Amino acid sequence: MSTSRRPALPRSVWILGLVSLFMDLSSEIIHALLPLFITVTLGASVVVLGAIDGVAEATASFAKLAGGRLSDRNQKRKPWIVAGYGLAALTKPLMALASTPLTVLGARLLDRTAKGLRGAPRDALIADDTPSEQRGAAYGLRQSLDTIGALLAPLAAAGLMIWLAGDIRTIFWIAAVPALVAVAILMLFLKEPERRSDSGKVQPLLWGFREVDRASRRLILVAFLFTLARFSESFLVLKGAEAGLTLATAPLVLVVFNLSYVLLSYPAGALGDRADPRLILTGGIALLILGNLFLAWGEGLAALTLGVALWGAHMALTQGLFAKLVADAAPVHLRATTFGLFHVATGVGLLLASLGAGLLWTRDGPSMTFLASAAIAAAAGAFLWLLPREQTPSS
Repeated sequence: MSTSRRPALPRSVWILGLVSLFMDLSSEIIHALLPLFITVTLGASVVVLGAIDGVAEATASFAKLAGGRLSDRNQKRKPWIVAGYGLAALTKPLMALASTPLTVLGARLLDRTAKGLRGAPRDALIADDTPSEQRGAAYGLRQSLDTIGALLAPLAAAGLMIWLAGDIRTIFWIAAVPALVAVAILMLFLKEPERRSDSGKVQPLLWGFREVDRASRRLILVAFLFTLARFSESFLVLKGAEAGLTLATAPLVLVVFNLSYVLLSYPAGALGDRADPRLILTGGIALLILGNLFLAWGEGLAALTLGVALWGAHMALTQGLFAKLVADAAPVHLRATTFGLFHVATGVGLLLASLGAGLLWTRDGPSMTFLASAAIAAAAGAFLWLLPREQTPSS
């Protein structure tokens, strides 16, 4: 029997992955139908859709900044994670009650604030409980389980649309159930690991942001540039509708996206524990560019499927790797704070990308939107390689 067997990942990684699975199932059922709910049921424009998605995700990112700093300040993770998931579960019924885009925006802001509160403490807890040489695999596994929920969600959304004859509001009520399951798992089974902090000093609330080191700030800048190339997946759903899918089947575009994402997240994360991160990030950028070209110039469902699958593969190669790099670069006592800053930067990038995509889609059409994303992705990849070797993120 081999004695070099890779150690098992900590129990907390599996628990947080399962919690993410159920919460993402809930959230993504809503998100899969939200583009149609906003543009068809409520009669709003694509620009409004892009603004709602972008502002909501940016709000989540700023909430992650606060959640991360508070978590580091009192050296606790679980209370902020529970608060974030619990508040998110309470917001699900608000979507079913929405009658205007403004109401949808309010519900999304509250839901994304809840996501923000839990995000940085959750990512920091994984780093607290996982050795550095396994962090790529740990973040990849959590992302895989999270994405299983996102994979099942559009299938559930499409099935419920058929079963309930397109009654989106009732589907939003049903979506609250897995969110409650997620909170129950979290409260019953998650135990916070002992903090391995290199500083027992409690810092003032705002002071910690000034202590984040240069290497972490550089990594955050790279992540921001990468995110500028990627707008909300809602536009993939709209592309599916534009390609001829019906209102009931358009959310199935996200099945393709998430299937690619879930199949590659763990292998990509494990690879990130061993390989040069610049090569993996460049591979992710190349996949995004190819996906955009298929979506911009391809015709028919085959081109749509391939383009969306490449988008999902790009996410698998980049998202878990960035989380590992942040965890490795951050000082232990500022780990959640650094994750908070990372999420703010990527959230602002997503906001700008989504707003720009909405404007381009309305003015110049879908093809120009995806071509612009490809061009920005190429620029981000070039920036990564133009940096001196010692200034690029490393594991």
